[in-house]
Amino acid sequence: MDKEGNALRNRLIWLGVYAAAMAFVESAVVVYLRWIYYPGGFRFPITIIPDRMTAIEVGREAATILMLIAVAALAGAGRWEKFLCFCIAFGVWDIFYYVWLRLLLGWPESLLTWDILFLMPVPWLGPVLAPVIVSIGLIAGPLWLLLLRARGATLRFSSGLWAMAVIGGALVLLSFTLDYDVVLEGLQPRPFRWWLFGAGAGLATLALVLGARACKPAA
Repeated sequence: MDKEGNALRNRLIWLGVYAAAMAFVESAVVVYLRWIYYPGGFRFPITIIPDRMTAIEVGREAATILMLIAVAALAGAGRWEKFLCFCIAFGVWDIFYYVWLRLLLGWPESLLTWDILFLMPVPWLGPVLAPVIVSIGLIAGPLWLLLLRARGATLRFSSGLWAMAVIGGALVLLSFTLDYDVVLEGLQPRPFRWWLFGAGAGLATLALVLGARACKPAA
């Protein structure tokens, strides 16, 4: 591996360390919130926390995304690297968020335990396994592309492949948000739409594979 490749590897290592550490901070906040608002355990149907606290939580989520964007912008060189570094940081952060909660609270009980994933712009919910699958893809896919780039490939996805990836992501997002009323109305979760999630994840993965195979080595 050349000097540039070593430098990128070191940046990625520190990016992962940052994301894992930030995930601990996030999980610690959740421990405090559950201690205050869910002393009997966090389970559905969910009791909505006060409006002011909900607004603060939305702000915390927005700040988290901004921090991930900022550190990815520092870690990456050029638009492709910055974007891929953000994906990796997000994936590491999300997985370690659940790792820390498991160590601190013994929760989730299993990968099929339901969780509220985000609150922006509406509540996202689903079994923990679903966001973990997404996060694994957000780590593995960008690492593959960065490896190809380190070997001299030019990363260039066609507009059709980008459209395929965006549509796939939108389907995954729909699988998380279609039943947001479950949170707002204090209901039990409906069966998760694994078919919709799978279609979206499969479409996005296909776009990645086709794009990676089309990457051409530098002349």
